Amino acid sequence: MDFYRYLLIFLLFINYSIFSQSLDSNFTLVIDPGHGGKDPGNTGNGYLEKKIALSIGLKIGDRLKKYKNLKVIYTRKTDVFVDLYKRAKIANDIEADLFISIHCDAHTSNAYGAGTFVLGLHANERNFKIAQKENSVIFLEDDYQQKYAGFDPNNPESVISLVLMQEDYLDKSIIAANFIQKSFVNRLDRRDRTVKQAGFLVLRNTYMPSVLVETGFLTNKTEGSYLNSKKGQNEMADAISEAIINYFEALDDLPNINRISEEIEKNLDIYEFKIQISASKTLLPLKKYNFNGLSNLSVKKVGGLYKYFFGSTPKYNEAKKLLRKSKSSGYKSSFILLEKNGKPYDLEKYLNEL
Repeated sequence: MDFYRYLLIFLLFINYSIFSQSLDSNFTLVIDPGHGGKDPGNTGNGYLEKKIALSIGLKIGDRLKKYKNLKVIYTRKTDVFVDLYKRAKIANDIEADLFISIHCDAHTSNAYGAGTFVLGLHANERNFKIAQKENSVIFLEDDYQQKYAGFDPNNPESVISLVLMQEDYLDKSIIAANFIQKSFVNRLDRRDRTVKQAGFLVLRNTYMPSVLVETGFLTNKTEGSYLNSKKGQNEMADAISEAIINYFEALDDLPNINRISEEIEKNLDIYEFKIQISASKTLLPLKKYNFNGLSNLSVKKVGGLYKYFFGSTPKYNEAKKLLRKSKSSGYKSSFILLEKNGKPYDLEKYLNEL
């Protein structure tokens, strides 16, 4: 299931708003205040990300104490440094139901607004820069090259190579992220920076729905002052804790997602990758012996030529595998062809959009 199908899931829950005083089921939440200790995070306008993230994280947990069926665990409760892999391990060891990592953003412009992120590879340059900033903390860890198998936060290819252990949890991650994002907008009238995907290392190894929250930009003078204030931290904690409860209460509705998603899927952009292997004026039967042993073939007449295609997939990474196979089968000049909603679409444009 590709990202565009996942997007429709959180659209279903935009107006979902519950903040009841009890939960029917037992849940465990891990709150991860980003940075800490020798890692201050970003210091826009002289503020300390590690201090603000910790304050908001603790306030979230304090607000959730009244829910008897909800257990809250912290990756840190004081100003200490915690390795990224240990943060995920804490959540995995207790088999948490949700992992929330709290951060503050920074930018060279006067950008502002709160954003939520889930793990994914549909990352534009801006999303990569955000992940790069948060991932660079591993340089402060001992033996980081061994711990993270040579992962390099500064190399986009390294981010792309992330193993998507979170794939099974991506749908719920997006739903949780959307509850938080909508709570920022509806409750606090914050600018909606929407739910995005990026390659955050802290989310990679968690075996549960996981969300990274950028509560705002410390580099923005007004927003930085707000986040550094008790009022701002209390309001952010209120919004996030409300969203967490709404998410847990909504879990009972998840079995209906596939049915509903099918009904509105036709409104989404559908991408299809094929490998064009040859073209000729003669129509050939789509048999293996005519195409060097390749199967899963299709043909389309364009003008006076018949164009032959190998494979079909909605995923670019899979298309690259198909291309390698076609070339190894003798079609050295084969190439990837992309269609959007059944019509040709420029592949370079698609990649730039990502």
